[in-house]
Amino acid sequence: MEVHVFLQVLLIILLTARVFAEFAVRLKSPSVIGELVAGVVLGPSLLGWIEPFEAIKLLAEIGIILLLFEVGLKTDITKLTQSGWKSIIVAIGGFVLPFMLGFTLSYGVFGLSLLVSLFIGGTLTATSIGITVRVLSDLKVQHGHEGQIVLGAAVLDDIFGVVLLALLYEFAIGGGVSMINVGKVLLFIGIFFALAPIAAKLISVFIKRLDRTTEVPGLIPTMMVSLVLFFAWLAKVVGAPEMLGGFAAGLALSRRFFLPFGAALHADPKFALRIEELMKPIIHLFTPIFFVMVGLSLNLREIDWGSFHIWGLSLALFVAAVAGKFAGAFVISEAWASRFIIGVAMIPRGEVGLIFAELGRVSGVLENETYAALIIVIVLTTLLPPLVMKGFYNSRHSERLNR
Repeated sequence: MEVHVFLQVLLIILLTARVFAEFAVRLKSPSVIGELVAGVVLGPSLLGWIEPFEAIKLLAEIGIILLLFEVGLKTDITKLTQSGWKSIIVAIGGFVLPFMLGFTLSYGVFGLSLLVSLFIGGTLTATSIGITVRVLSDLKVQHGHEGQIVLGAAVLDDIFGVVLLALLYEFAIGGGVSMINVGKVLLFIGIFFALAPIAAKLISVFIKRLDRTTEVPGLIPTMMVSLVLFFAWLAKVVGAPEMLGGFAAGLALSRRFFLPFGAALHADPKFALRIEELMKPIIHLFTPIFFVMVGLSLNLREIDWGSFHIWGLSLALFVAAVAGKFAGAFVISEAWASRFIIGVAMIPRGEVGLIFAELGRVSGVLENETYAALIIVIVLTTLLPPLVMKGFYNSRHSERLNR
């Protein structure tokens, strides 16, 4: 491909993603929805201006890795200790039941293959901690009792989800489900997550000392991106998706991550916060490319919108996605209103759900109609819960003022 064509395509993607993200936020929707719509508009579904080609796909891959790195950075393990067993129950219930419902509907009712059904079930397990945190923060309830339970559960859901993603990736490239491969991947992931935080913490100490002496600007962003790419490569070597390495690096470098020997490594929350701030511009540059790529990969013109399959599957999976997340929330000992809002807050799939769906499409597991049905479910479960949460808390606030 000619360089000037690549530059033109990249220019269009970045500017269009930004414009649509701004519109989405002004309409009180997550920016990721705007970026997804930008891809739909630019791609074969509408204008047909851009086709995904190899260079853009590679940039999107970097976007996924950095996105999972950001998820890891924002993962607050201490939330689990603060909210206790209730977060764990909400997380397990909201992980297991959506998976079982999604798999059973896909495999038993719609007759999809075992691997496709596993990917669909896996996609429904996702919870977007980024969207949930944003809504709770906007409402100023993130530090409240319900907010703490939700954040703790979302943290655990992220960890479960990334492990499941690694298993599904192994099934996809291995051509099927194998218990031997399950054991191998789980062993590799266990070793990886045991050693990666240690390595990342030690490297961060070295980078911090080097940062004090260097006279060349840009050390931290350069070293952090290098570290993330190294971890991504290492994850691939041990048989896991590259994005797992990004998540592990982010988790280890999070200012909220703790290790038993943290004191020995002289953990510095201020330095970790500085890493977060310096990495944000790079992350915000690459991640929109990934979400636009998701939209570009979706060809709505090829879908038979009159068929029962697309609408029936979308509706069934939407109900499963919503009901599944309420499962854990409804078994904890809280007031019914608190259970309801905790369940709603766990529903958004957002960027995490899109990562699952895109991995299924790229690996050739998900066909266009099934992929489209999943995108519809992800969009609905991302758009509707913030509106319900805002209405709930505004109503509760009004009731308190009227007393």
